[in-house]
Order: sequence, then C-alpha cells, then structure tokens
Amino acid sequence: MTDLPAVEGSGRASGRAGPGLILRPDLVGALNRAAQKQVTIIAAPAGSGKTSLLRAWAGRPGRDCPVAFLTVRPGQQDMQLFWLALLGAIRAAAGTDGGGAQLPPVVPGASGSAMLDTALSELKEFGDRFVLVIDDLHELSAPEASGQLMTLLTSLPPGVRAIVATRRDLPLRLHRLRLARELTEIRAAELRFTEEETRRLLAGAGISVPGHVVAMLHQRTEGWAAGLRLAVLSLAGHPDPERFVAEFSGSNRTVAEYLMAEMLERQPPEVQGLLLRTSIVERVNGELADLLTGATGSERILLDLEDANAFVVSLDPDRTWFRYHHLFGGLLRLELRRTMPAEIAGLHRLAASWLAARGHVAEAIGHLQAAGDWDEAARMLTDHALSLTLDGQAGTVAALLRAFPGRTGTDSPDLILVRAIADQYQLRLDQADAHLREVSAYAATMPPERRQRLRMAVASVDLLSARLRGHFDSIFEQAGALLRSDDDQTGAGAALGSDLKAVALLNLGVSEAWSLRLADSERHLLEGAALARRIGRPYLQVACLAHLGFAATSHSFAVARQRCEEAITVAAGHGWDSEPVTAPALAALANALIWTGQFDLAEQWLERARSATEAEGEPGVRLLVCLTSAILHAARGHGERALEEFAAAGRMQALMVGEHGLTTRVNAWTIATQARLGMADQARAALAALDDRQANAGEIRNAAAVIRLAQQDPAAARLELRAVLDGSVPVLSYLTRVEAYLLDALACRDLDDQWGSREAAEQALNLAEPDRLILPFAMTGAWRLLVELPPHDTSHAALVTDILDAIHGGAPAGPSRPAMMPAEELSKSELRVLRYLPTNLTRREIAGELSVSLNTVDTHIRRIYAKLGAADRTSAVARGRELRLLSVGRT
Repeated sequence: MTDLPAVEGSGRASGRAGPGLILRPDLVGALNRAAQKQVTIIAAPAGSGKTSLLRAWAGRPGRDCPVAFLTVRPGQQDMQLFWLALLGAIRAAAGTDGGGAQLPPVVPGASGSAMLDTALSELKEFGDRFVLVIDDLHELSAPEASGQLMTLLTSLPPGVRAIVATRRDLPLRLHRLRLARELTEIRAAELRFTEEETRRLLAGAGISVPGHVVAMLHQRTEGWAAGLRLAVLSLAGHPDPERFVAEFSGSNRTVAEYLMAEMLERQPPEVQGLLLRTSIVERVNGELADLLTGATGSERILLDLEDANAFVVSLDPDRTWFRYHHLFGGLLRLELRRTMPAEIAGLHRLAASWLAARGHVAEAIGHLQAAGDWDEAARMLTDHALSLTLDGQAGTVAALLRAFPGRTGTDSPDLILVRAIADQYQLRLDQADAHLREVSAYAATMPPERRQRLRMAVASVDLLSARLRGHFDSIFEQAGALLRSDDDQTGAGAALGSDLKAVALLNLGVSEAWSLRLADSERHLLEGAALARRIGRPYLQVACLAHLGFAATSHSFAVARQRCEEAITVAAGHGWDSEPVTAPALAALANALIWTGQFDLAEQWLERARSATEAEGEPGVRLLVCLTSAILHAARGHGERALEEFAAAGRMQALMVGEHGLTTRVNAWTIATQARLGMADQARAALAALDDRQANAGEIRNAAAVIRLAQQDPAAARLELRAVLDGSVPVLSYLTRVEAYLLDALACRDLDDQWGSREAAEQALNLAEPDRLILPFAMTGAWRLLVELPPHDTSHAALVTDILDAIHGGAPAGPSRPAMMPAEELSKSELRVLRYLPTNLTRREIAGELSVSLNTVDTHIRRIYAKLGAADRTSAVARGRELRLLSVGRT
C-alpha cells in the first residue's frame, strides 16, 4: 500500500493544488536540486508524502527531461518481473514502447541479471537528461535485489539520474557515491509539514481554527502528512474543532486503522510484543525494554525499527534511548489495553522500580500512579518534591499531585508539603503558607531525621514564598540567620544541607538586588551559583546567574551585559533560555542595551523576556520588564505607551510587601513623562502624593525640575536640580546625576545661558562616556542640544555621534562583546590626544587645545597608531571606540 494519495498536496502538471490540498514549492524545489546528483534516496515512514512529492516533481511545469516512473508492487519477490516493469517504464518515458521492440521473455528460475544489463544498455542509448523514479522500493524483497539495485545505481550512464523512495534504509552500499557527492538523501525531517503549512492545509480545506489549535495539531501529528490529512478529513464539519484536536491521538479510528495496517501488523510477533509492552513509557532503552518484555536483544530491535523508519525515534546521539511517534504510541497503548489488559499494572510497576533506581523520580511516580499504587506514589513524591522543585520541576510536582484521587490528600499528611509547593507554583501564596504551617506541626511528630528534612523543606519553600511576596526584610532575617548558623557550625546549623544553603544564597541575593544593595547581591549570587554548580543543581545555578546581570550594573553596563549573556548561554545548555528562570537575565540585558542606545536589539531581548515572564510570576522580575519596556518607549518618543508601562510597573510594586529599589525611578519617570505630555495637573498630584523621604530623592528632584521646565520656569528647575548636582540629596546611582546635568543644560538654554548650557551638557557627557550612555539624552530630549554642537567644543565627539545616530534610528558603534585590550596600554598623554582624534580638529589645533607642541602631538599619534595597530586616524578612532578608550575617566 502506498502513501495516502496527494497528502503532500502539490500541484500536478498544471501546477495547481487540488481541493483541500496545498502547494509545497520549497519541498519540490529541494527535490529538484537533489535530483541533480546521480542518485537521490527519499527514506521516510508510511504516510510521509513520498509518493505525492515524487508525482508533484515529475509533473511540475517546464520539466526538461523524460521521467520513467515505476511503483513497485506490494510483496514483489521476483526480480525478473521487477526488471520487466522497469524496462516498460523506461521505454514508455522515451517514447519507444510503440516501436515494435518486445520485452525480454520471463525465464523460470533466472535471477534477472540479464535484464539489468538490458536496462543499462537501453538507458545508455537514450543519452543525456533521463530520470528513473522508483517508488515503494521497500516492497522489493527478492534475495538478489540489493546487489542488482546497487549495480544499477552505481552504473548509470552519464546524464541518467535515479530517484528512489522507500520506507526503510536498504543495504545498497552506495558509499562510493556518497564520497563522490553524487548521493543525496531526503529524510522524514524534510518531509514533515511546518506549522505554517499545517495552517494552510486546514485553510485549504475550509477549516478555520485559532493559531494555538493549529500549533496543537502540528505538535500532536509531529508534521506527519498522513496524520494531518486524516485529521483534516475528520475535522471537516466537526462541531468542536478545538476539542477534537485536543483529543486527537493514535486511538482515533481512522489513524488507528491506518497505522495498524501499515505498521503494526507488518511486524513479526516478537516485535509487536516489544512495541506494545514498552508503549507504557515515554522513552525506552534496551535494558528497560528487556525488563518489560522478559526477553533479550531489545536494543537491536529498537535500532532496526528506527532504521526502518517505523515511527521509532532515537533521542540521543549514541542511539541508546528511543521514543515512539506520538500517534503511533497512542495506537500501541490502545492495542495494549485491548489485547493484554491484565499485564498493564505490572508493567507500570516494573518501569517505576527501574526508573526510580536510576534517579528518574518524576517518571517513576507517574508509573506508580498508573499502576494504582497511590500510597507508594505519595511517599515517593513527598520525599522528592523539594528536590524536583530545586531542579525546576515545580510544575511537574503540581501535575503529579493533581493525578492523585481526592482521598489520598486526606489520608496522607506527607502530601501537605507537596500541596504547599504546588500552591506556591500556582501563586496561591496564602494557601501555600497555610500548608507550610501544617507541615511544621506535622514535622514535630516525626523522628529526628525526617523532622529535620521536613523543616529544611519548609525553610526552602518559605524563602521563595517571601520573595514572591516581595517581603525582603523577612528574607534578610531568615536567610541571614540560616547562613550565620551554617558558618558557626553549631546546633541546627551543623545539619544545614547544601540545598538549603544554595536556596538561601539565591533568595538573599535576589532580595538584595531588588533593594539595590548590588555589591552584596553580587557576592551572594556568585557564591550561590558556585555552590549550586558544585552540588549538581543546575537550575539553582542558572537562577543565581540570571540575576547577576542586574547586580552587575553597579560596575558598568558592559559588565552587566556580559553577565547576562553568560547566564543565557548556561541556561541554553539546559534548554531553559526561554523559561521564567532566565527572564531576569533577558530583561536586564534588554535594559543595559537601552541605556547604551541599542534600541532595536534591546527590543528583541525584551520580547524574549516578556515571553519568559509568567503572567502571574515574580513581581520583582515583572517590574523590571515593565520598566524596561517603558524606558524603551520613552526613548523612542512614545510617551503615552511609556506611561502605560510605568503604570504596570507601579501595579507590580503594589503586589509587594517591601519597596522595590526601582520604584523610585518608576515614580520619577512617571511624573516626568506626564509633565512632558502636558499632563501638568497629574504630574503635580503624583508629586504631592509622595512622602517626604520619597520626595527628597534625587530622582524625584529631577522629575520636579521637568515639571518646572514644562511650566516654562527654568530658574525654578535649576533650584530643584542644585541639590542633586551638589550631592546634598541621595541618588540611586550616577545615572541620576547624568540626567540632572542634562536637565540643567535645558534650563540654561531656556535662560539664554549658552555657555552654562554647554558646560552642563559637557558634564553629562563626561559622566556618560565610560558606559557610553545614550538613554538619558533620548529621554530628556537633551540630544537636541548636541545637534549644533561644534566638534571642537567637546572632547566627546564620538559619543555625540553615537547619541545622534541612535536617536535617528542608527545603531551606535561598538562591538557586541568586549574587545581585546591592546598589548601595551596608552599613556595618559596619549589618551588625551586620542580623545581629539574623532573631532575635525587638525593636529596643530589639537596641540593648541592641549597647550603642547605640534611635534609632541605627532609623537603621541605615532605611538597611538602603533599600540592600537592602526594605519591611520580613522582606524585609530574605530579601534579606540571598540576598546572604549575615549573615556574621560581614563585621562
């Protein structure tokens, strides 16, 4: 039986798709390119669309060569009959079948080798540009088939090419063609439908469903063409398409019938038994399969099944672990329930025992539940719930808990801890805290060892609960006490586990980060990451690393960016780079990029941070994401959208017990944005609502100055800024002073004090240069002051250029990663000269600015070129920018 007809839905000779089918020109084009080689093999499971692809390619418009198309009959065992059919196809394609030439007679007992020679001879007569297409080659089962086919494919005359399609790899020994690059292979992966093609297939059949339903159908079928086609046929006119897709599996009648006929019934009894008994596990290896079947040699069978494209997929490069195609696995489990129901519970128990002994605890618990061993499953889940959570599997813990019948929760006090973890995962924090109190009371009745273990679990869960509430003082108290007791190594501290210490360091470091105690945060997060790595807790390690980027802003945005990229790289190694655990690094990276003016790149990372941040996740992280989005909008001049994000950040603060360190910036920039949008009343009201401590912050003073500027009272604005600039009010960081100098420059401009305006702008540039800051110039609008600034009026011409480029849609210059420093550092005098190279000043004018001789400047420039490896002034400037040497802080 061939593949389902026209599953691929490619056009026939007309190039048009039939009803309910779609064109796949990319796939046909891929085959056309492959067919330029001597031999092309298409190997994929039943129903993958091999036949349809071949017919679409052979019938494509503008075909420039004859094509002999042969489909091998099912169960073909006679090579003579095969060669006769092939000769007939060759002559029909060449147009010589009506010329009177007779096909050779069938000779009883002959092997067919003479007919092979005849086929090669006739192909040679036809000359260049001839293609043989042989479909369903797996049906040819004659003993001599492999040898004769290998001879055919390796002896094709020049210009003759062959395309063969098969369900399984055949022993054709075509290695010489492969080495000569004359062999191309198209596998199941290339034939699978993409999600977009799945959508078009549904649309072509007149079926309209939401995008997530399309994605679900694509995931369930794994892009298998026949499965999609069968689903489309069943979906047509279905009253509830979404429910149908959600329930679509190998037990669907039409799918089951197809897979039974094309796959399962074709296997020998021992292989069928292996497939059925191992279908209870999500993945299987040879040892586990031997256990479940009570036989040996299972690994060889699994390898052979994968080689035969029998819906068996290896999961690792060494091909030791396997799984079944989703739909095929569904059929196998259906057939297992039908044919051997009494064995199912025992198979699950065997699997649970084997998996638990090898550390696959979550899978083992699932099999105990499937076997109905609820008490044992509850005990195992309770013993491992915290460990699973620390490995990032809190969602798995919650799912396993939901699988218990209601009575188990009442009968097993142990499961109270599991319920606390599940409630916390779903952010039902009040319920989680209530369960933790129950666990603490229950632990008091337990033997010492179990009591200590439960108390450690309670402490770990309680720390995370406090962090999710933003209760930073509570974390400082709890984590600090735990770490001090561990250092003292007395009393309860002597038994403190490494897991709990790592959890304490993580939560302490995060709380310090959100409280802007960045140096302490960095120290504790680094210690936590190192400990987590040492004890084999990669999820905890990534959690620590993901927050290090934000903590590293105490050094510079370049260091912060590096920390974020390192965290994302480590997370990606575990497949977690799009998970909530990595969201802090994604958000902090976007934030750092925005401050340095790389707005488009920042937006890409911000979108990833949004996707990774849970809708109801940790409010501290969500506040950072909202604030980052707000400043990006503000930098681009989208004030209204910025206000929306500032408001969202404010709502995150409202969910927290303690005050997030960034809340002062949220409040200040909200007020400033309102003032810039002409919302003076709202801005003044927001300012008046702050208490004295908040209002006295330098960030709020800057916001008050913006109100004054909006009211066209620049003198009053300068009075507000004075306390920020002279250091008499607290500020979060030097960034606030950069903003204050820019606002002062704007106020001086409005007072017609051009010298004062340029002096204030230069001070802002001095502070901005080391980190190459661009955001403050964009948010305040002070970049306009730089437009007419003569290059010789600033020692920061390169930074000014970057600022203006970023504002007008370009990306500021600079490497994506820190560059290597020169072999020999520049002297202070050389750095002073380097500062002037980006300007339009001549060497003599530079000498005048520095009050040195022209000869001295020339000497410094020669040394700068030598040390930077530059050939001229332009390349020296480029290298200086790359190395971040144009900083006043280095002079």
